[in-house]
Amino acid sequence: MTLKDKLAAQKIYLFLGALFITALVVSNLIFQKFFYWHPFDIKIFGTKLFEISVGILPYPITFLITDLVSEIYGKKRANQIVIAGIFASVFSLLIVYTANAVSATSWSPVDDALFTTVFGNTIIAVFASMMAYLLAQLVDIQIYHFWKRATQGKHLWLRNNFSTFLSQFVDTFSVLFLLCSFGEIAWDKFTGLLISGFIFKVLIAILDTPFLYLGVYLFRRRFNLKINEELQLL
Repeated sequence: MTLKDKLAAQKIYLFLGALFITALVVSNLIFQKFFYWHPFDIKIFGTKLFEISVGILPYPITFLITDLVSEIYGKKRANQIVIAGIFASVFSLLIVYTANAVSATSWSPVDDALFTTVFGNTIIAVFASMMAYLLAQLVDIQIYHFWKRATQGKHLWLRNNFSTFLSQFVDTFSVLFLLCSFGEIAWDKFTGLLISGFIFKVLIAILDTPFLYLGVYLFRRRFNLKINEELQLL
Protein backbone atom coordinates (compact mmCIF):
# COMPACT_ATOMS: atom_id res chain seq x y z
CA MET A 1 0.00 0.00 0.00
CA THR A 2 1.12 3.53 -0.71
CA LEU A 3 1.37 6.14 2.04
CA LYS A 4 -1.70 7.86 0.58
CA ASP A 5 -3.73 4.66 0.86
CA LYS A 6 -2.58 4.09 4.45
CA LEU A 7 -3.59 7.63 5.41
CA ALA A 8 -7.00 7.12 3.78
CA ALA A 9 -7.45 3.81 5.62
CA GLN A 10 -6.48 5.49 8.90
CA LYS A 11 -9.00 8.29 8.35
CA ILE A 12 -11.82 5.86 7.58
CA TYR A 13 -10.95 3.85 10.70
CA LEU A 14 -11.21 6.99 12.83
CA PHE A 15 -14.61 7.85 11.34
CA LEU A 16 -15.87 4.31 11.99
CA GLY A 17 -14.62 4.60 15.56
CA ALA A 18 -16.44 7.92 15.98
CA LEU A 19 -19.72 6.41 14.70
CA PHE A 20 -19.29 3.43 17.00
CA ILE A 21 -18.68 5.54 20.11
CA THR A 22 -21.54 7.91 19.27
CA ALA A 23 -24.02 5.05 18.84
CA LEU A 24 -22.88 3.44 22.10
CA VAL A 25 -22.98 6.58 24.26
CA VAL A 26 -26.30 7.78 22.85
CA SER A 27 -27.92 4.39 23.44
CA ASN A 28 -26.91 4.66 27.11
CA LEU A 29 -28.40 8.15 27.45
CA ILE A 30 -31.81 7.54 25.85
CA PHE A 31 -32.56 4.05 27.19
CA GLN A 32 -35.35 5.12 29.60
CA LYS A 33 -37.87 5.80 26.86
CA PHE A 34 -39.69 2.68 25.63
CA PHE A 35 -41.59 2.45 22.36
CA TYR A 36 -43.78 -0.11 20.69
CA TRP A 37 -43.94 -1.69 17.26
CA HIS A 38 -46.69 -4.26 16.97
CA PRO A 39 -46.44 -5.99 13.58
CA PHE A 40 -47.96 -9.07 15.21
CA ASP A 41 -50.56 -9.28 17.96
CA ILE A 42 -48.44 -11.57 20.10
CA LYS A 43 -47.62 -11.49 23.81
CA ILE A 44 -44.61 -13.24 25.27
CA PHE A 45 -44.73 -13.56 29.07
CA GLY A 46 -46.97 -10.50 29.26
CA THR A 47 -44.87 -8.35 26.91
CA LYS A 48 -46.10 -7.60 23.39
CA LEU A 49 -43.82 -7.86 20.39
CA PHE A 50 -42.22 -5.41 20.27
CA GLU A 51 -42.11 -3.15 23.35
CA ILE A 52 -38.49 -2.14 23.72
CA SER A 53 -36.21 0.69 24.78
CA VAL A 54 -35.25 3.32 22.20
CA GLY A 55 -31.69 2.65 23.33
CA ILE A 56 -31.81 -0.52 21.26
CA LEU A 57 -32.12 1.48 18.01
CA PRO A 58 -28.52 2.74 17.67
CA TYR A 59 -26.97 -0.22 19.48
CA PRO A 60 -26.94 -2.74 16.56
CA ILE A 61 -24.84 -0.22 14.65
CA THR A 62 -21.98 -0.94 17.04
CA PHE A 63 -21.98 -4.64 16.10
CA LEU A 64 -22.12 -3.83 12.39
CA ILE A 65 -19.11 -1.55 12.77
CA THR A 66 -17.06 -4.02 14.82
CA ASP A 67 -17.79 -6.75 12.26
CA LEU A 68 -16.70 -4.42 9.44
CA VAL A 69 -13.56 -3.39 11.31
CA SER A 70 -12.83 -7.03 12.16
CA GLU A 71 -13.14 -8.01 8.51
CA ILE A 72 -11.05 -5.19 7.07
CA TYR A 73 -8.69 -4.06 9.83
CA GLY A 74 -8.39 -7.20 11.95
CA LYS A 75 -9.13 -8.40 15.46
CA LYS A 76 -6.68 -6.04 17.20
CA ARG A 77 -8.24 -2.90 15.70
CA ALA A 78 -11.75 -4.11 16.54
CA ASN A 79 -10.73 -4.61 20.17
CA GLN A 80 -9.24 -1.11 20.24
CA ILE A 81 -12.59 0.37 19.26
CA VAL A 82 -14.31 -1.64 21.99
CA ILE A 83 -11.87 -0.29 24.60
CA ALA A 84 -12.40 3.26 23.30
CA GLY A 85 -16.15 2.74 23.64
CA ILE A 86 -15.75 1.69 27.27
CA PHE A 87 -13.66 4.80 27.98
CA ALA A 88 -16.24 7.04 26.30
CA SER A 89 -19.05 5.46 28.30
CA VAL A 90 -17.22 5.99 31.60
CA PHE A 91 -16.42 9.58 30.65
CA SER A 92 -20.05 10.30 29.71
CA LEU A 93 -21.10 8.74 33.01
CA LEU A 94 -18.89 11.18 34.94
CA ILE A 95 -20.30 14.14 32.99
CA VAL A 96 -23.91 13.09 33.68
CA TYR A 97 -23.12 12.47 37.36
CA THR A 98 -21.56 15.95 37.70
CA ALA A 99 -24.45 17.62 35.86
CA ASN A 100 -26.95 15.86 38.09
CA ALA A 101 -25.08 16.88 41.27
CA VAL A 102 -25.17 20.66 40.69
CA SER A 103 -28.36 22.60 41.48
CA ALA A 104 -30.49 24.15 38.76
CA THR A 105 -31.36 27.86 38.83
CA SER A 106 -34.91 28.97 39.51
CA TRP A 107 -35.36 29.96 35.85
CA SER A 108 -33.77 26.83 34.34
CA PRO A 109 -36.05 25.28 31.66
CA VAL A 110 -35.08 21.88 33.10
CA ASP A 111 -35.25 21.70 36.89
CA ASP A 112 -33.45 19.26 39.16
CA ALA A 113 -36.38 16.84 39.45
CA LEU A 114 -36.90 16.56 35.68
CA PHE A 115 -33.18 16.19 35.00
CA THR A 116 -32.91 13.45 37.62
CA THR A 117 -35.94 11.66 36.20
CA VAL A 118 -34.41 11.60 32.73
CA PHE A 119 -30.73 11.19 33.52
CA GLY A 120 -30.53 10.28 37.21
CA ASN A 121 -30.73 6.56 36.55
CA THR A 122 -28.21 6.80 33.73
CA ILE A 123 -25.36 5.95 36.10
CA ILE A 124 -26.81 2.51 36.82
CA ALA A 125 -27.87 2.08 33.21
CA VAL A 126 -24.44 2.93 31.84
CA PHE A 127 -22.76 0.59 34.31
CA ALA A 128 -25.13 -2.22 33.38
CA SER A 129 -24.77 -1.46 29.70
CA MET A 130 -20.97 -1.30 29.91
CA MET A 131 -20.70 -4.69 31.58
CA ALA A 132 -23.14 -6.27 29.13
CA TYR A 133 -21.56 -4.49 26.17
CA LEU A 134 -18.01 -5.47 27.07
CA LEU A 135 -18.95 -9.12 27.41
CA ALA A 136 -21.09 -9.13 24.25
CA GLN A 137 -18.49 -7.39 22.09
CA LEU A 138 -15.71 -9.70 23.22
CA VAL A 139 -17.95 -12.66 22.40
CA ASP A 140 -18.84 -11.12 19.03
CA ILE A 141 -15.23 -10.48 18.00
CA GLN A 142 -13.99 -13.89 19.16
CA ILE A 143 -16.74 -15.79 17.35
CA TYR A 144 -16.40 -13.64 14.23
CA HIS A 145 -12.71 -14.44 13.90
CA PHE A 146 -13.28 -18.11 14.72
CA TRP A 147 -15.62 -18.39 11.74
CA LYS A 148 -13.35 -16.22 9.62
CA ARG A 149 -10.47 -18.66 10.18
CA ALA A 150 -12.74 -21.68 9.77
CA THR A 151 -14.11 -20.46 6.43
CA GLN A 152 -10.79 -18.96 5.25
CA GLY A 153 -12.42 -15.59 4.76
CA LYS A 154 -15.40 -16.92 2.79
CA HIS A 155 -19.12 -16.93 3.69
CA LEU A 156 -19.23 -13.43 5.18
CA TRP A 157 -22.95 -13.80 6.00
CA LEU A 158 -22.24 -16.79 8.23
CA ARG A 159 -19.71 -15.15 10.56
CA ASN A 160 -21.63 -11.87 10.59
CA ASN A 161 -24.89 -13.45 11.71
CA PHE A 162 -23.59 -16.27 13.89
CA SER A 163 -21.36 -13.94 15.89
CA THR A 164 -24.04 -11.26 16.21
CA PHE A 165 -26.87 -13.60 17.21
CA LEU A 166 -25.02 -15.02 20.21
CA SER A 167 -23.44 -11.72 21.27
CA GLN A 168 -26.79 -9.91 21.07
CA PHE A 169 -28.38 -12.54 23.30
CA VAL A 170 -25.52 -12.15 25.79
CA ASP A 171 -25.92 -8.37 25.69
CA THR A 172 -29.71 -8.39 26.08
CA PHE A 173 -29.66 -10.94 28.89
CA SER A 174 -26.83 -9.23 30.78
CA VAL A 175 -28.19 -5.68 30.68
CA LEU A 176 -31.74 -6.76 31.63
CA PHE A 177 -30.42 -8.95 34.44
CA LEU A 178 -28.40 -6.06 35.88
CA LEU A 179 -31.22 -3.51 35.50
CA CYS A 180 -33.69 -5.85 37.19
CA SER A 181 -31.15 -6.56 39.94
CA PHE A 182 -30.77 -2.83 40.56
CA GLY A 183 -34.54 -2.40 40.67
CA GLU A 184 -34.75 -0.29 37.51
CA ILE A 185 -37.06 -2.80 35.77
CA ALA A 186 -39.50 -5.18 37.46
CA TRP A 187 -38.50 -8.85 37.34
CA ASP A 188 -41.88 -9.85 35.92
CA LYS A 189 -40.93 -8.04 32.71
CA PHE A 190 -37.54 -9.73 32.41
CA THR A 191 -38.44 -12.75 30.27
CA GLY A 192 -40.76 -10.86 27.93
CA LEU A 193 -38.26 -8.02 27.38
CA LEU A 194 -35.43 -10.53 26.90
CA ILE A 195 -37.22 -12.47 24.17
CA SER A 196 -38.70 -9.39 22.54
CA GLY A 197 -35.39 -7.51 22.56
CA PHE A 198 -33.42 -10.48 21.26
CA ILE A 199 -35.84 -11.19 18.40
CA PHE A 200 -35.75 -7.51 17.42
CA LYS A 201 -31.94 -7.52 17.42
CA VAL A 202 -31.85 -10.71 15.35
CA LEU A 203 -34.10 -9.09 12.75
CA ILE A 204 -31.85 -6.02 12.66
CA ALA A 205 -28.74 -8.23 12.36
CA ILE A 206 -30.25 -10.01 9.36
CA LEU A 207 -31.20 -6.70 7.77
CA ASP A 208 -27.73 -5.21 8.26
CA THR A 209 -25.98 -8.11 6.45
CA PRO A 210 -26.31 -6.46 3.00
CA PHE A 211 -24.76 -3.29 4.44
CA LEU A 212 -21.79 -5.29 5.70
CA TYR A 213 -21.40 -6.86 2.26
CA LEU A 214 -21.54 -3.39 0.70
CA GLY A 215 -18.97 -2.00 3.13
CA VAL A 216 -16.57 -4.91 2.59
CA TYR A 217 -17.00 -4.64 -1.19
CA LEU A 218 -16.21 -0.92 -1.16
CA PHE A 219 -13.14 -1.42 1.02
CA ARG A 220 -11.79 -4.26 -1.13
CA ARG A 221 -12.36 -2.28 -4.30
CA ARG A 222 -10.79 0.93 -2.92
CA PHE A 223 -7.72 -0.76 -1.43
CA ASN A 224 -7.41 -3.73 -3.81
CA LEU A 225 -7.81 -6.28 -1.01
CA LYS A 226 -8.02 -10.00 -1.60
CA ILE A 227 -10.39 -12.26 0.35
CA ASN A 228 -9.16 -12.58 3.95
CA GLU A 229 -6.60 -9.80 3.45
CA GLU A 230 -6.56 -7.06 6.11
CA LEU A 231 -5.44 -3.44 6.03
CA GLN A 232 -2.32 -2.50 7.96
CA LEU A 233 -2.49 0.95 9.52
CA LEU A 234 0.35 3.29 10.35
